[in-house]
Amino acid sequence: MTGSRPVLTMTGISKTFPGVRALHDVDFRLFPGEVHALMGENGAGKSTLIKVLTGVYGTDEGTITLDGEQVAFRGPMQAAASGVSTVYQEVNLCTNLSVAENVFIGREPRRLGAIRWGEMRRRARQLLARLDLDIDVTAQLGTYSLAVQQMVAIARAIDVRARVLVLDEPTSSLDAGEVAQLFRVMRQLRDEGIAILFVTHFLDQVYGIADRITVLRNGTLVGEYRTEELPQFSLVEKMIGKELDVLERLDEQQKRVGSTPAGATPLVDTAELGRKGAVAAFSLRVHAGEVVGLAGLLGSGRTEVARLLFGADRADQGQVRVDGGRTALRNPVQAIDHGFGFCSENRRAEGIVPDLSVRENMMLAMQAARGWLRPIPRRRQDELVEKYMKALSIRPADPDLPVRNLSGGNQQKVLLARWLITEPRLLILDEPTRGIDVGAKAEIQKLVVELSDGGMAVLFISAELEEVLRLSHRVAVMRDRAMVAQLTNDDTLDADRVMQTIASGTHEEVNR
Repeated sequence: MTGSRPVLTMTGISKTFPGVRALHDVDFRLFPGEVHALMGENGAGKSTLIKVLTGVYGTDEGTITLDGEQVAFRGPMQAAASGVSTVYQEVNLCTNLSVAENVFIGREPRRLGAIRWGEMRRRARQLLARLDLDIDVTAQLGTYSLAVQQMVAIARAIDVRARVLVLDEPTSSLDAGEVAQLFRVMRQLRDEGIAILFVTHFLDQVYGIADRITVLRNGTLVGEYRTEELPQFSLVEKMIGKELDVLERLDEQQKRVGSTPAGATPLVDTAELGRKGAVAAFSLRVHAGEVVGLAGLLGSGRTEVARLLFGADRADQGQVRVDGGRTALRNPVQAIDHGFGFCSENRRAEGIVPDLSVRENMMLAMQAARGWLRPIPRRRQDELVEKYMKALSIRPADPDLPVRNLSGGNQQKVLLARWLITEPRLLILDEPTRGIDVGAKAEIQKLVVELSDGGMAVLFISAELEEVLRLSHRVAVMRDRAMVAQLTNDDTLDADRVMQTIASGTHEEVNR
């Protein structure tokens, strides 16, 4: 750090939304000439803290000082004018305009009201040269890669005399070479005295670039640490809020080691399947009657794996075999045709249709598989809906209620029923127990065991390691959007070992 006094201090920051305490008494310091990583799982309060800093949100309590003066910005433009600039994960630029126009949009050099195009292009080239970027500033921004667009956004940010540069998930869609280029620029800006607040889910990147780390959990401050004094394993512990040796103290846990016959053909077999910017190539087999758990921190690539297997995202490399035959999963309809079902982690945005009834929500997948020109007879609907409402104990037991009137746990059961009605061979469950009560969670866990015992293959994703270890025959470990290990869930596997694997990124494959 080049300065002994913080350039930015946030003290006692609290922010509450209706029914949600997003931040509570949070302190944060940022020094000139440092890269400071703000860490925490989704929902920890990172984005809220940034939006409070830049004036998107006001504070309920607390103060912000910049270079020793108290400030309260009324929005990002005022923050930027004061030297606090933000580059978001989704680059907020106009791809149909030129590079130079994007760098100076709203701040174009003018004379007598007319834009001085030559000066603007010259200054744009100078700014980009400062970032070791030599491109045609007259070309449309959209003709360049996302990495270049990130650099243009940074050039715009530092041209407004930024003292504080906030980089919010800037590497989420970059490959390794592009990340290395961004880090070179970050180090250069740090050496020039700019303070950089860096938000990322990638642990390796934190330890590759950050000088200090602040950890938030559930809207509260866990602590501020020098990077070299905080081992990765300890960082993971602080983010999830549990001592790792405590996670495994589940006396009732029953290991579910499978016994797949030697030479048995997997139901699903992927070979080097991947999608650039989403998840690195991975190879994974799932057999009938097997539960494969996906473990990893939020943002590690678990959902990306699920979406590739269901065709919600299209792979750009590798192949998939179903029942031993090579196939293409270009969209969810093809996945459904192969007997796949997918319960998304975001049940409100990608699962339930709030204005439809429970019955209509439950029948959606079967109707889509049949085609909309072949409506399912009402009598058949009644039979199926009654069967699964009873089997899953869905309450209230009124299929004609709007599904929005049900609790979160019962909405999750409706989504499960939707796919069980199709009698899937592979059921992909992405965080099926998140945000539901203990009773509903226990019922869903019991159901997963019963389904696999009945021959169904299940891909089970959960941030709760105890769930993954309790239900899975094998555990695939994700880290930084790569599958780094596949572990048999035998008596040697515990939460400590899984978390060590997440923290270290050690590659290990067992009985793929």
